[in-house]
Amino acid sequence: MHQTVLLQEAVDALVTAPSGIYVDGTFGRGGHSRAVLASLDADGRLLATDKDPVARDVAESLAAEDPRFSFYHGSFADLPQVMRERGIEAVDGILLDLGVSSPQLDEAERGFSFQHDGPLDMRMDTSRGETAAEWLAHARQEDIAEVLKEYGEERFARRIAAAIVERREERPITTTGDLAKLVSEANPKWEKHKHPATRAFQAIRIKVNRELEDLRDLLAVALDLLRPGGRLVVISFHSLEDRIVKRYMRDMARGEQLPPGVPVLDSDLNRRMKLVGKALRASDAEVGSNVRARSAIMRVAEKLP
Repeated sequence: MHQTVLLQEAVDALVTAPSGIYVDGTFGRGGHSRAVLASLDADGRLLATDKDPVARDVAESLAAEDPRFSFYHGSFADLPQVMRERGIEAVDGILLDLGVSSPQLDEAERGFSFQHDGPLDMRMDTSRGETAAEWLAHARQEDIAEVLKEYGEERFARRIAAAIVERREERPITTTGDLAKLVSEANPKWEKHKHPATRAFQAIRIKVNRELEDLRDLLAVALDLLRPGGRLVVISFHSLEDRIVKRYMRDMARGEQLPPGVPVLDSDLNRRMKLVGKALRASDAEVGSNVRARSAIMRVAEKLP
């Protein structure tokens, strides 16, 4: 069963005006969206997006129940175009709950997890794009190694990439079990309490779904999408995502960085956002009931007038 992480904390940070317009950029199975709708009045509106076709089916049912809710099947990076098409000039808040959801991990046929043997797919949107198996079948060894190192922070990226290329020359790598076994055998030093294929699976999933590119694309336009006083709330589950979000919010809150000693008024620094509170982690109680919450970290920033 899917449990939405930092549910009330995220909604409390996001919704500052009950009659406002908000975006849930990662609908999933609708946990955050339903809580946001419960915080809005009759004039409030919520637009949600998600790449997952199963999420689309759940969202369409919610849209039929609640006229304040609408859905777009695709990436949150498409928000500028989606908002223009729907006549939304700006919103009062954007929520992103990044990464892969528990239902996606639990469904063997989606190919996200090495714990369930299934087709090596890994696409969040199964209606388009290249599967993990298809990418591994043609990618250059150097590119595979770069993805494993950059997105998985894998120490043995070169060694694992070489093993993948050597193996695919014998026969295709088509299942999660096949890839997990191959990576495990190529990994000479297993981390304690961590499956040796964890980093490789994370890296390939991020690559296949353009996860970090989508995040950077959204952050690049977030200020244009938010009203003054509007908030950006982001929940991350690993250091790569959180680093991007932390740096973005820090830079927007600092404003322009000038050489030391330059006489300048604070108003001249062009600060674009202010940080709202400190980075927040799930409580011990939430982690106790949902182990996935252990790595979650939430950051909030508000657009300045």
